[in-house]
Amino acid sequence: MQTSASPISPAPERVFGWHDHAALWFSLGVGLLVIQVGAYLVPALGTRDALAAVVVGSILGAGLLAWVARLGCDSGLSSAGLIHAVYGQRFARLPVLLNIVQLLGWATFELVVMRDGTAAIAHQALGLDTGLVLPTLFWGLVVLALLRGSMITLVRRIVSRIGLPLVILSLIWLSVQFALRLDAEGLRTLWLRAGDGSMNAFQALDLVIAMPVSWLPLVADYARHGRSGRGALGGTWLGYSIANIWCYALGVLVITVTGPDLDMVAALLLAQGGLVALGLILIDELDNTYGDLYSGSVSAHSLWQGASLKTWGTTLAAVSIGLAMVLPMHTLEPFLLTLSSVFVPLFGTILGRLGTQPARLADAPRALHPAPALTWVLGIAVYHALAQWAPDYGSALPTLLLTFVLGALGARIGTRTAHAA
Repeated sequence: MQTSASPISPAPERVFGWHDHAALWFSLGVGLLVIQVGAYLVPALGTRDALAAVVVGSILGAGLLAWVARLGCDSGLSSAGLIHAVYGQRFARLPVLLNIVQLLGWATFELVVMRDGTAAIAHQALGLDTGLVLPTLFWGLVVLALLRGSMITLVRRIVSRIGLPLVILSLIWLSVQFALRLDAEGLRTLWLRAGDGSMNAFQALDLVIAMPVSWLPLVADYARHGRSGRGALGGTWLGYSIANIWCYALGVLVITVTGPDLDMVAALLLAQGGLVALGLILIDELDNTYGDLYSGSVSAHSLWQGASLKTWGTTLAAVSIGLAMVLPMHTLEPFLLTLSSVFVPLFGTILGRLGTQPARLADAPRALHPAPALTWVLGIAVYHALAQWAPDYGSALPTLLLTFVLGALGARIGTRTAHAA
């Protein structure tokens, strides 16, 4: 698990082309959780409105992800490096530490998904009751082995050449199998299906965008190794948009065929060949877990470089394995959703600050940059206020827009003040 570069200084290795970014982010965009969230949209919105929210939300969310990827590539900085540049070296320790906690939580969540999926496959195919410990240890040891290797080799040789074709084949197979279970009348009924009104368009967009936004604290850790900012932007945007739209749409299709009473793992196993396809998707969850732990080690290394990236990665992996053995799925979801309220305004401010004036990266480092720090705190308060008192308008999009505007204004005022001085 390389690299030797400091997380808060530009990366020396620039080897990823646009196809590497596209393969990585298509693979990271595929997951059981994404398919499951797609299933939530149909009863609330109806098919046509749900698919519209999926397409628009995926393109917008992946665009934000790609924008941060370009910032990371152009600057050569990791996500922790961007946070240090915008918020100041001392103050940045707080959001970086929160990011480590978030990434540890997401890694645990992914291990729980793989654990439960493996247990379901073992029960259906072999009639075995594996319990929680064995499947968790199995996937945890695989992740540990991956963390001991090179991130660049993993992306270029394993994800791009082996993992991506297998994941695409599994998605095609599942899509075809569930589509064949709907006859012509079923397709017409599906298309005309109305929602129950429990969610409006803004709330649906909020839910769809939440998935790509959850990757914002990681994307620069990989994009910094890109050869060009344009390639990082285009590859990330294309790869993640397609994966997000496909998985959400598959969730819509699955829940229409099977009904809302089955959990997603059991529903996918109903398809012919679903056992193999689900197994491939579970294997693909490995790169999500790896991505969380690798980025967690990069962020931890930025706080204390006395331990190597491999040491940090091994430590975080061991903690997540231990947590995954004892935590059920429903315990993790509220925790992770609460943390998202921290990172939407954090990166809205970064995009406003650097996305409009990237030259500010050359500013002399300071312990604290007050304007972006205050914008971030205000954004967190607005996020929770909207969720409490104006839920019909969503929380993520308004907060992201507010912090972006305030971040851009703060950057302009700071530049004019510096020139005047």
